[in-house]
Amino acid sequence: MLFNSLAFVVFFPVVVGVYFLTPHRFRWVWLLAASYFFYGWWRWEYLGLIVASTLVDYAMGVKMGQQPTKEARKPYLWVSLAANLAMLGTFKYLGFFGETFNAFASYLARDAALDVPSLVLPVGISFYTFQTLSYSVDVYRGHKDAETHLGIFALYVTFFPQLVAGPIERSRRLLPQFHKEHPFDMKLASSGLRLMLWGFFIKCVVADRMAPYADVVYANPEAFGGAATWAASLAFAWQIYGDFAGYSLIAIGAARVMGFRLMDNFRRPYFSASMGELWRRWHISLMSWFRDYLYAPLGGGKKGPVRGMLNLLIIFTVSGLWHGAAWTFVFFGFTHGMLLIFGRLLKPYRDRFWKLFERRATAEVAAAGGALPIAAVRRATGIATTFFLWLACGQAFRTASLGDAWTMTKRMFVVPEGVYTSPILPGFDVFDFGLIVAAVGAFLFVDILEERGKSLDERLAAMVPAKRWAVYIVISLAIILFGSYGAVPFIYFQF
Repeated sequence: MLFNSLAFVVFFPVVVGVYFLTPHRFRWVWLLAASYFFYGWWRWEYLGLIVASTLVDYAMGVKMGQQPTKEARKPYLWVSLAANLAMLGTFKYLGFFGETFNAFASYLARDAALDVPSLVLPVGISFYTFQTLSYSVDVYRGHKDAETHLGIFALYVTFFPQLVAGPIERSRRLLPQFHKEHPFDMKLASSGLRLMLWGFFIKCVVADRMAPYADVVYANPEAFGGAATWAASLAFAWQIYGDFAGYSLIAIGAARVMGFRLMDNFRRPYFSASMGELWRRWHISLMSWFRDYLYAPLGGGKKGPVRGMLNLLIIFTVSGLWHGAAWTFVFFGFTHGMLLIFGRLLKPYRDRFWKLFERRATAEVAAAGGALPIAAVRRATGIATTFFLWLACGQAFRTASLGDAWTMTKRMFVVPEGVYTSPILPGFDVFDFGLIVAAVGAFLFVDILEERGKSLDERLAAMVPAKRWAVYIVISLAIILFGSYGAVPFIYFQF
């Protein structure tokens, strides 16, 4: 079931209403049934995978909880890891590895082709698998007591607001909330609905309005010149940000209406002054997962700078593969890992440059009777550079092949390819362009406000009722009148 669908518009208020009318001791039953229904709306037969994952991790968690030492818990951890990774590998990566093997065999002129089955990728399998894996590891490490209530644990795995695209919650944060009683709280419910409203705006009015242009250029990069390619890269940057941040806000808001707190997943990543900072602000639940459950076990940066950079490259390459079973995603992750490594290597030189610049520029400006905000200039330069790198190095995430990614990169940087050989905005009239500019402008304006202080939710809560409701009406009308509707799934559903 999609958040941006009529089915969800009916489903959500019914779930919330019955939830608050149900006695606390039975609420988990209702939420679990609603979550299974939510997922089964897509394809009910894939509920078996979630149930299997739930039963395995519940049983292994209970067994680990009965063991006195980590060494005694280790066999049960391995069973949990093997079962979950086997399911994920079969449904998401079997075809990819089979096709890669066949391509390599063909290159070597060997007649050893594998018959690769075509399997439907279960929606959200990467998300709920990582969520259950984190639980197993936390119990193994002794960071979390094993959950003995099977129904509550099943709800932790399947909680519908964040089931199919996160945030990837930690058991230490989410599981205790299912045990607590949550009476209806008007302030909390209002906060959740505000988050959902803004999430629908940036999904339907920003992301989905950007999608047609990005789709046209990325589908046939050979047909467009450099200016159109840069414009498509910019469009996709705002599309994927609006799409996934919008989903996350709707998920967080839906949970908050019922009294549950989910972690933030985005913190205005396009205001980052370095690639490292951007990735600390982008898909926070995933990147913190890789930090805690892969980077740290590999040694992190504790075994020297070279080992630390190698570990960084490993987690970003793996994160690329997590996003999709294709070499384009692997290359995207590897590229961004290299960008972070170069950023670390160049940091001493950047610091030296800015110190020298500060001494000279400050002296010259002071002599003229003024003052130069060096810190602000440096941050603005870092933000512009980071966003440029994000646009320039993100083609592989969206293109169908590495060849298409290379074509787009050439179009962007090699002038002889023809910067103005095609329309910059094919198929877009003045109204479309104006609407996109206005929508992105509103999105950017809110991000600026939040970067400078209070969140949109806090600002709206502090307004007088008349002004607050005026904002609600304007945003709602924008969604109704200018939102792009139809079967436009969230991009991260494919992961």
